[in-house]
Amino acid sequence: MSPETVTSTTIPKGKPKWLRVKLPTGKRYTQLRSLVDKYDLHTICTSGSCPNMGECWGEGTATFMILGNVCTRSCGFCGVKTGRPEQVDWEEPEKVARSIKIMGIKHAVVTSVDRDDLKDMGSIIWAETVKAIRRMNPETTLETLIPDFQGIEQHLDRIVKVAPEVVSHNMETVKRLTREVRIQAKYERSLGVLEYLKEAGVNRTKSGIMLGLGELEEEVIETMYDLRKAKVDVVTIGQYLQPSKKHLPVKEFITPEQFKKYEIRGLEMGFRHVESGALVRSSYKAHKHIL
Repeated sequence: MSPETVTSTTIPKGKPKWLRVKLPTGKRYTQLRSLVDKYDLHTICTSGSCPNMGECWGEGTATFMILGNVCTRSCGFCGVKTGRPEQVDWEEPEKVARSIKIMGIKHAVVTSVDRDDLKDMGSIIWAETVKAIRRMNPETTLETLIPDFQGIEQHLDRIVKVAPEVVSHNMETVKRLTREVRIQAKYERSLGVLEYLKEAGVNRTKSGIMLGLGELEEEVIETMYDLRKAKVDVVTIGQYLQPSKKHLPVKEFITPEQFKKYEIRGLEMGFRHVESGALVRSSYKAHKHIL
């Protein structure tokens, strides 16, 4: 099947049954939900209506976004607003650390918008946030899901220096679709970031891709091989879902059987962990990826 054939595929109508999500429940989830509401805490879990929120919160994991909610990039898949971001809030590291403490989070994932408007790409706030979390929550383990910082080593080194247990950077899609899906990003640059992090001494690196944007199976396998060549330890593979009509359409809903096939292939390649499924997101089962 050629790329042209895939691109012209009829857009599927209606979500399949395997994408139906149960409402989050459980004592731990209820407790955390009340704390989030009471103290007006901000997590990606709630703002993004993550389908795995109940499961992750029940296991003591939550995801926080720093550096505002306006991105300098305009990726075709992402629901975050694009535009001119607000000024950096230098109190944010303490606010995030305090939120983690209030919620009693055992494993925190921190991510951010791209801040190409800043000279340091936001890397200083990133490092200060990790430091603040360490001071206030010494038992909490950390994953930093970072932007590419335009591949500038000086900025990446700030992340390496504060030594999160896991450093993650998502490829998002296959090489052929990168220009369409991640307009201001580059496939080779993202691979280079992951390779540099590992060479610089990061213990555990991680990346993720979305499926259903028109990629071919062999292209997914190729991307997985590229990640292994960059010595990435963990890969997540999930279904792309269109945030709004303005975003890229879903070309295909990937079956559970196909996701399982990628999982098996990934483990054969040597990944330490492979999370592959329709509802898998970057931070799914994140607490296990430090092991």
